[in-house]
Amino acid sequence: MSGKPILLASDVHLGVISEVTEEAFERWLGEAAQTASEVILNGDIFDFWFEYRSVIPRGYTRVLGLIGDLVKGGVPVTFMGGNHDWWGGSYLTDELGVTLYRDPVVLDLNGWRTFLAHGDGLGQGDLPYRILRRVIQSRVTVWGFRWLHPDVGVPIAKALSQTAHREGRGPTEADRGRSEKLRECGLAKLRSDPEIDLVVFGHTHVPLLIEDTPGRFYVNAGDWVNHRSYLILDRDRPPRLEEWAG
Repeated sequence: MSGKPILLASDVHLGVISEVTEEAFERWLGEAAQTASEVILNGDIFDFWFEYRSVIPRGYTRVLGLIGDLVKGGVPVTFMGGNHDWWGGSYLTDELGVTLYRDPVVLDLNGWRTFLAHGDGLGQGDLPYRILRRVIQSRVTVWGFRWLHPDVGVPIAKALSQTAHREGRGPTEADRGRSEKLRECGLAKLRSDPEIDLVVFGHTHVPLLIEDTPGRFYVNAGDWVNHRSYLILDRDRPPRLEEWAG
């Protein structure tokens, strides 16, 4: 009840974006410490994140520190695992203090009853990915990957990423196709569950805000690879999508 908004971002893909874009995201986190009541990171914040028991992936020190500072400063941080960083664990929860989800969840966000999900695996189509997702998120696969030395496992994971070199090129046709499928999925969720006011996805890299019926919205937060877009949730005010220019 602080009167401050909740800020939500997704698809930053730290590790493959430019230093300029990464620094912009760091400034966004820094300003959130002053202006937000809560920060939600809705998946694919890291282009790859895997928690070994005693090793932290290199390259994210400043962002991890800022997230920890947010929590210590009284601004809760919620992290939803995406298809690139679903493998978060005790480092995020115990060391940084974030609240971690790996599957869709319904939350009350400044009075908005919200269905929150990264979006991968939802909607119609993409059967090959659905099968792959089950495999790479299985306990056996996670156990086996943990036994790989990080100098072997991390390059393999990065080589499989399709995000590198996309900055500045805008959404692909595949992104736009996923955007349409997730839009249909989100609107169907709104229409099937009258207790939901808001559906929020990421994953597609295409920012989108639709008021389906008065006071009920579907939102895709977009990305930071090309848009630096984020969602603002105020109490008693419609959701807003903005692009960070600070």
